[in-house]
Amino acid sequence: MTTLSFVKYHGLGNDFILVDNRHSPQPIVTPEQAEKLCDRHFGIGADGVIFALPGQNSADYTMRIYNSDGSEPEMCGNGIRCMARFLGDLEGAQAKSSYTVHTLAGLITPKLEANGQITVDMGCPRLAPAQIPTTLVGGGDTVVAQTLEVGGQVWSVTCVSMGNPHCMTFVEDVATIDLEKIGPLFEHHVAFPQRTNTEFVEVVSRNSLKMRVWERGAGITLACGTGACATLVAAVLNDKADRICTIELPGGPLKIEWASDNRIFMTGPAERVFAGQVEI
Repeated sequence: MTTLSFVKYHGLGNDFILVDNRHSPQPIVTPEQAEKLCDRHFGIGADGVIFALPGQNSADYTMRIYNSDGSEPEMCGNGIRCMARFLGDLEGAQAKSSYTVHTLAGLITPKLEANGQITVDMGCPRLAPAQIPTTLVGGGDTVVAQTLEVGGQVWSVTCVSMGNPHCMTFVEDVATIDLEKIGPLFEHHVAFPQRTNTEFVEVVSRNSLKMRVWERGAGITLACGTGACATLVAAVLNDKADRICTIELPGGPLKIEWASDNRIFMTGPAERVFAGQVEI
């Protein structure tokens, strides 16, 4: 066994084990070990393990993440905010106000704001079915308000990629959705060859939405940053919201903006919980 040092952070209750991996270009924890670390009864407990690796392609750092089931997503919105806070803590007096981070979804730039919030340039949404990916075929080059049968019910869905796949459906009351039952059916639906994150969205007003999420590889979580970004895009495409919106998640609110240059900006908190060591 070896001893692993870690720091735990959370973004609106979406919690992660952060590992200083700057000395190696590959994660020093295996997917199987990550799954055990994330176990809330027999491990530390988390939605995922995030590794801060040396930068690639001129980026300051590289981010890799293993979900609580050991799978590896392309990106994580709450996770990238937690990583930015972790990097600032690691660097101390030499910390930068913003970082360029290489991810499997491309280059992401989080900025540490003076008020403690973190704003992340999440890049541009991808709307073509092949980019999401999904086998659903919408009108033109997008999948907007398409019907999909899941769990014996027909849903109207809109699909967006933020570097990882998302399927949004608008409902009258998000509190009534049985996420534990319907979430896995969406995630593993044949229409999504790489599985999907699923967001159930309630429209409060044109600048306020409520969202609950079933995350691919993690299940029910209190917040999903990429999901909140994808939700705003879906709401705008369905003419249900304006381009700046507060997304209310079970863990708290995120401010999302779909700017005129097509880039998505996410603003929200990331908080340190505790540090420790564990044998793996």
